[in-house]
Amino acid sequence: MELIDAMRTTFSARDYTGEEISDETLYEIIDSARFAPSGGNRQGNRVIIVRDRDTRNKISDLNIPAAKRYVAQVKAGENPWNAVVPTSVSDADIEATEPAALLTEPFKTASAVLVFIVDLKVVASVDQYLDRIGIISGASIYPFVWNVLMLARQAGYGGTITTLAITQEQELRELLGIPADFGICAVVPLGKPVKQLTKLRRNTVEELATHERFDGAAFTKP
Repeated sequence: MELIDAMRTTFSARDYTGEEISDETLYEIIDSARFAPSGGNRQGNRVIIVRDRDTRNKISDLNIPAAKRYVAQVKAGENPWNAVVPTSVSDADIEATEPAALLTEPFKTASAVLVFIVDLKVVASVDQYLDRIGIISGASIYPFVWNVLMLARQAGYGGTITTLAITQEQELRELLGIPADFGICAVVPLGKPVKQLTKLRRNTVEELATHERFDGAAFTKP
């Protein structure tokens, strides 16, 4: 598969056939994905490959509290877990909400679950003093995660970046033996997709790119 095809067809796969992804294939994927950039090339990225069924079931359970809130907010017409707009959904409503299976089941049905972490001692969090949610540190881990997903797509497999279990980070740390100075960044179920999507819906270039300023003219095709 050509790089441009992988870039344009790597989708969020959550439904798997049950076919295993071999250690050999996973090794090849990680071996190429590790060339992703990181801040200062300090390479604080790590990944834990989880195949044990009991552990994957526990990871699935750790998604449930955040998944309940996610579904409750969607039903209320909100953007789930947004840090800017406060939620109007009550704790009681969240607790009474049934979590969607697509937010919990993929960890059980995947061939493997990859847990991506980053060494917080080596990242440059240059936005740490700004009055907003910090995002800069992700530059040292998410390129690695996305490389894994594109390479998995190229090999005929698929997965998706999930983060709901990280709301229970301490429990996830204890489950996987993750030191306190590592941040958990993504939990990625990986397997053979039931269906390989080839057409994805995304905003157009004109909708996301502007000339010179945020309110500048749309960047259009010459």
